[in-house]
Amino acid sequence: MTLRLISIAAALFCASLITVKGQSGIQNPMTQAVLAVYEDELRSNPRNYNILIARANEYFRYSDYIRALSDVEKVIEFAPASDKDVRLRAYILRASIYNQTQRPEKAIEDLNEAVKISPDSYAVVYQRANTYYLLEKYAEAKIDFAKLERLNPRAIEAYIGQARIAVKENNLGVANEKLAAAVNLDPNNAETYVRRASVRQLMGDHNGAVEDLILAISADNKHPRAMTELLEYGNTNYPATMAGLSNAIIQAPQVGMFRYIRAVIAQAHYHYLAAINDYQTILDEKLYDYHGIYASIAECNFYLGNYKEALDNIDRALSMARDNASHYVLRSQILRALNRYDEAIQAGALALAVNREYNDGLIEMAMGYLGTGNYEEASNLIGEAILNDAEEAKYPLLRAWVLEKYLHRDNAAAQLYQKVAEMDHYYIDNPRSLKGFALLFTGQKEAAIRWMTNILDTVTDYDGLINYYGACLFAQAGDTDKAMECAEKALSLGYANYHNWTEASDGVVNVGTLRDDLRFLNMLHRHDSIFGKE
Repeated sequence: MTLRLISIAAALFCASLITVKGQSGIQNPMTQAVLAVYEDELRSNPRNYNILIARANEYFRYSDYIRALSDVEKVIEFAPASDKDVRLRAYILRASIYNQTQRPEKAIEDLNEAVKISPDSYAVVYQRANTYYLLEKYAEAKIDFAKLERLNPRAIEAYIGQARIAVKENNLGVANEKLAAAVNLDPNNAETYVRRASVRQLMGDHNGAVEDLILAISADNKHPRAMTELLEYGNTNYPATMAGLSNAIIQAPQVGMFRYIRAVIAQAHYHYLAAINDYQTILDEKLYDYHGIYASIAECNFYLGNYKEALDNIDRALSMARDNASHYVLRSQILRALNRYDEAIQAGALALAVNREYNDGLIEMAMGYLGTGNYEEASNLIGEAILNDAEEAKYPLLRAWVLEKYLHRDNAAAQLYQKVAEMDHYYIDNPRSLKGFALLFTGQKEAAIRWMTNILDTVTDYDGLINYYGACLFAQAGDTDKAMECAEKALSLGYANYHNWTEASDGVVNVGTLRDDLRFLNMLHRHDSIFGKE
């Protein structure tokens, strides 16, 4: 899913409620004042374990696990055996730190100590049950989850946990019984359905999992986890997700949310005609009137090559939201496709007026300047984007292409290609790392082909994107037959980005060398239906 689509979904469904904790939070003045008080107390009495446990919890709250661990270990050293409450809290906290830092074996040791102090503590038994499950010690986890049920017969977590264990034991009957019991306890709670969905996914019941996520959204349309997981489910099981949403729409045709989610997922997987149909239905039936919907229709039409319709819709979106940088970027892309480069530059500038460090705005201005022949300014703007985000491969790769093709600075271009080739990217097995393209343009053709071949062989292509990248790389490498094979697979999987197939030429990631090949043109014609060109 594109970042823009994720932001749209977040805006409409309040996924932004998720709070990110970290080092930035610990710097707020109130927290710093609290920590200063703790520091003063410990200066006068370094063995004050009550202060140490309080400070450890504060550090843990902001994910500063190193300092939290240092403090809690002192608590365990200093707190007397008679102060069971503090020692219990310390063992629980240290176990939590170990779990957060991927040391579940050590967490179990502390949780066992905590259970000795408080054998019937629901929180302790629950944490130990989940840690055993993480360690794949299912027999021990099963005992703890059963104990949770005895401690609190209305505890949904106990039933969900036992269901997960039953799945691991291949006892699907028991799993379904426990899931039904969990739902019966709290049938109006969205979180219950989200949890049941996770177990159903574990069972391989993808239709049931999607149904539960939809039920969760029905119960609470602002539930961020349900929304996020449904969108992610669309990435890994598109048919089940779309079938579940279609069924929900049949049952509740006036609930625009389901159509919107279906449209977002369809758009994210390059099924633009289906997305446009849902977006337009939302508008026609007056279910929502939201600028993001017009922008989404514009984006779909842009990728389908319908540039006039795209421009009309993005202008409508901007008339409703003049301060949306992504809308200006899309307008710039559309104008460039129409060869209206001066207007495209202006649209990119307006995006930057909203957010001066918005890299998409910088890149759009750069591409506009390329169209007007101002290659030096284009290179400088891309350089600014690189400074803003040094970890993103596409910027140095794009600048290398500009330097080589337009400014004839081959040495500078080679250095940037090499930089991308050497990036230790976290998604190295994802074509978006662009490593293979950089390898190709540093003369390492065989390594580039191995990179792409490995991705095609090992990564499931759900919607044709991976094979599109394959077509691009093999086309650039001069292996036309392999490029054609990838293009056919991408089209068969529904990759309906007509703009990319026929027009996109920025940088080195494109199929430009195939466009004069009659076989390729006939291939596109055979797939006219996915572009709405029949």
